[in-house]
Amino acid sequence: MKTATTASGTYYLFNKKNQKPPIVFIHGVGLTHQIWQPQLEFFREHSTLVYDILGHGKSSLNKEKISFNDFSEQIIELIDELKIDQIHLVGFSIGSLIARNFATRFGERLKSLILLGSIYKRSNEQQKIVNQRFEQAKAEFKLSKQALKRWFTDKYLEHNPDIYEKISSILSSNNMINFLNVYELFVKHKNDEDFNKIKVNTLIMTGEFDIGSTVEMSKELNKLINNSQLNIIKNGKHLCSIECADDVNLGIKNFIDTNEEA
Repeated sequence: MKTATTASGTYYLFNKKNQKPPIVFIHGVGLTHQIWQPQLEFFREHSTLVYDILGHGKSSLNKEKISFNDFSEQIIELIDELKIDQIHLVGFSIGSLIARNFATRFGERLKSLILLGSIYKRSNEQQKIVNQRFEQAKAEFKLSKQALKRWFTDKYLEHNPDIYEKISSILSSNNMINFLNVYELFVKHKNDEDFNKIKVNTLIMTGEFDIGSTVEMSKELNKLINNSQLNIIKNGKHLCSIECADDVNLGIKNFIDTNEEA
């Protein structure tokens, strides 16, 4: 496992195993590459690349106004530095929005695309709720740990206090200025991508009980994105990649295996 930081300040871990396209994982807002531990363990015999998005973890953010293009260019710079031609791209939450942007701009660099917990056209009520969360974070200048109740089932948190502590620790370690800059992008996302530009085979996944990235949103994305498949993770909430790791990993593996043979 190679651990390093690029010249422009992106922190990453690269596990190079073979000449096949690596799986690149993009985490969500307020989190870091650490959330992908269950996937790194499962795919340990496959090349994997995880990194901290701009302004998160150990990656720097050197501008006040940022766009999804900046996050896509962060990936391009990273894979170019590592001399990687094509990747399987897995994006979670805001990471899925970054992945969607990347697919519309740099589709030739993708072998496959996996969108996990992606949003599409929030209702007025859903938009009002995320606006309130954003204003609360700005006012209190800290992240509420109530997010964990939305991301995991109560039963899982009760039986996995170590995960609660780990995710809480990541949230409390955020640089709040950077977090708010990035969170604002997520909250105000307009779904203005040209989905016709996504040509690569795409897997759309979400948790059955995800209240922010709902099953209905994923179904709509499945209709909009050509050559896409839908996989609803039974009993999962937002961070089903951790709570329902076996099902998520198997879904990703089967999809990637199919696309590596293509």
